[in-house]
Amino acid sequence: MAATDAPNSPPQKLGYKIAVLVFIRNSCGQHLLLLRAKAPNLGTWSPIGGKLETAIGESPFECAVRETHEETGHLVTHADLHLFAMIAEKAYEGASHWLLFLFDCTKPLDSLPAAMEEGKFGFFSREQIEQLPLPETDKTALWQIYDRHHKSFVALRADCAPDRPLEVFIEQIIPAAAQPSK
Repeated sequence: MAATDAPNSPPQKLGYKIAVLVFIRNSCGQHLLLLRAKAPNLGTWSPIGGKLETAIGESPFECAVRETHEETGHLVTHADLHLFAMIAEKAYEGASHWLLFLFDCTKPLDSLPAAMEEGKFGFFSREQIEQLPLPETDKTALWQIYDRHHKSFVALRADCAPDRPLEVFIEQIIPAAAQPSK
């Protein structure tokens, strides 16, 4: 047995990756999703997003604006985005920790973006999303978080270790009525 497999050994130390997810809808309320052609989440549908450029000090809002434009061509500003969740995911796929910032885009996108290296796009009703192949964490937690909190704010942590069931803990909720107005 390797030293890391010993009972009561400290948890494996993994690095953090910092990323955003942007939930975009069209004027009919359908969600824009990307069928991922690359890992992570290859072959599943998910909201657009990407990693922060930490070397230049990019903020989550700056990243959400940049990723939205790069992936969809949709020009948005900070004012078009509502940060509704921050999730610290421990040991996602056993490979790394993720700090995710979830944004609701309030500016509709009505034309389907062209396919790209990352995958192809589709618009789906919330009901249709339940029938799509989704990443397991999206199916069991992400969309419920969106449904409950996209007009408010919630901070969460999730234990995503591959050898246990997903556990999500709420660390803070700020109701929509308590949100500062823009």
